[in-house]
Amino acid sequence: MPVKTIRGVDIVYEVLGDSGPWVTVTPGGRRGLIGEKTLATYIADAGFRVLIHDRRNMGASGIAFPGTNESLEQAEDLLALLKELGAGPAYIAGSSSGARMSILLAQYHPDAVKALLLWRVTGGPYAAQRLAYNYYEQYIAAVTTGGIDAVLATDHFAAMVKANPANGETLRQMGAEKFLEAMQRWLGGFRADCDFPVAGISPENLRNIALPAIVIPGNDKVHPPAPGQAAHRMLPNSIYDEVLTQQVDADVDFAGWEKATGTLAARFIDFLRSQEKR
Repeated sequence: MPVKTIRGVDIVYEVLGDSGPWVTVTPGGRRGLIGEKTLATYIADAGFRVLIHDRRNMGASGIAFPGTNESLEQAEDLLALLKELGAGPAYIAGSSSGARMSILLAQYHPDAVKALLLWRVTGGPYAAQRLAYNYYEQYIAAVTTGGIDAVLATDHFAAMVKANPANGETLRQMGAEKFLEAMQRWLGGFRADCDFPVAGISPENLRNIALPAIVIPGNDKVHPPAPGQAAHRMLPNSIYDEVLTQQVDADVDFAGWEKATGTLAARFIDFLRSQEKR
């Protein structure tokens, strides 16, 4: 799979489709490009050129922890990757943490974005608590009690080392002290913005994004409908649609959204085609 060094980090990526307008698709959580490859393939089959990638600290890409905001670092990476590929401006699609990254890209670099396609938007106190633990606190606990060896034994970083053995050496060279500082810094950045209706983005900044957007809400405890509804209300040029309307009592409804991938793709393709007709 192709790799480009982006802002000092090796980023693994794949382009689906040979021609057509550029679209990027980014999954939620810390999932790699495989997480939404089926959706990306459907969009590519409709005549678009779709970029998927392993964000830094995910999949087979490299490891680095600069700055105070993980999602903003990912947004800057995606911008640089698009420029390397000569692929901008592009339609930017993202789910959950991928939606957060996509909105930040639009906020800071609107000229690089043709429109936003957002689904399973994150927000609410339950999500804030769960994601703080999943993304940062569990690794703070691991490195505090067992050093870098304990970090390397966690499911996420063990998978990253399996996908790219160089990641193990990167973490060992970083050492426990620097890794702990990085996780605490990123946790602080996450907590600073996690209580907004749309986690990570202030209402004022959302209202200032004039780009076209489609917002499809989630249906579980981490992605309840309310954050998606809030995003639609505050994004001044957005439309609102629904795919899964039955709320489920689960942190993340992976199975439901996997079954609905075809429906989600159809909604997004309709939106993309409508934008291309303008």
